[in-house]
Amino acid sequence: MPITTMQLRAYAVARSLFAPTTLPKAIARLGFVQADPIRAPARAQDLTLRHRVKGYAAGDLERRYPRLAIEEDFFVNYGFLPRATHALMHPRTPRTAWTPARWKQAHAVLEFVRERGVVHPREVDAQFAHGKALNWFGGASNASTQLLDGMHYRGLLRIARREGGVRLYAAREVHPPAADAGAALDALVDVVVRKYAPLPERSLAELVGHLRGGAPQWADGRRNALARAKQRLQRASVDGTTWFWPEGENPASKRHAPPESVCLLTPFDPVVWDRRRFELFWGWAYRFEAYTPAPKRKLGYYALPLLWRDDVIGWSNVSVSDGRLVAQLGYVRGRAPREAAFRRELDAELGRVGRFLGLGA
Repeated sequence: MPITTMQLRAYAVARSLFAPTTLPKAIARLGFVQADPIRAPARAQDLTLRHRVKGYAAGDLERRYPRLAIEEDFFVNYGFLPRATHALMHPRTPRTAWTPARWKQAHAVLEFVRERGVVHPREVDAQFAHGKALNWFGGASNASTQLLDGMHYRGLLRIARREGGVRLYAAREVHPPAADAGAALDALVDVVVRKYAPLPERSLAELVGHLRGGAPQWADGRRNALARAKQRLQRASVDGTTWFWPEGENPASKRHAPPESVCLLTPFDPVVWDRRRFELFWGWAYRFEAYTPAPKRKLGYYALPLLWRDDVIGWSNVSVSDGRLVAQLGYVRGRAPREAAFRRELDAELGRVGRFLGLGA
């Protein structure tokens, strides 16, 4: 029987919102967890993991990071990924080449980091007094911080842990480059597909394009990697859109029947991350408006998509006031579903959010 958009939708929700497991297993299954610094009511990485890790509390990833076999780095966007995947992207050859003077600075800092073990950017700045530099937003920031960022991106340093949200650096162990660049790039593409499948053809192409950030040295190989992916992945044409998903998975399986539950998702959750797929599945446009001027916002500063069964029916802006959770809800159809089951499950989800934030029962 032909696959339908509704079956693809149920499949997308079911494969991503798997049964909660341990933190290492959840990260391995996701393949990559996108990070974002905004807390509304918690960071994106924590909001993503709370659905997929048993007993997860806000901040657990940061607290446990030093003991986990994961790295914080750029992939198709910035976040956390298993070391085995991280190793595939290095050594990087960034698009911006450093001058000999810059490399001299980097080698001096690297020697300093090796002597100290783990360093705070403030220590590097105090030692070398690199001064100020223009940042991405047109303001001034410590030149040492920019140098450390560049060294991290080039694989000279790794993030050892964070203190108060600030990245602390350690020297990264040097690994040889991949013996087969094509195979390494294919493996990275497969990580992307496993996380975001099923993918419309255009979204698949865009995500493969985003790998230029994680593996710039193979930018010229992305077109061939995309062609190889289309050959090995399963596909179907549904209502004029070609979809791709991993081999061996069946979007039409009855196992993907949606549960009677409500989930508040981060804007970066893999269920809703692809805005093109979002509109195909749910028929309305969700927009992330944190950087939109307040008078122009339609959904709110950090609107969390509200998933009921396998239908995103609205959104919620969640905050904490006087130690209590406050949820402002909006609905695409103007009002909440009338079923008693929805109200019961919404209350249960808000209770889970409160416990995740440490607000008690």
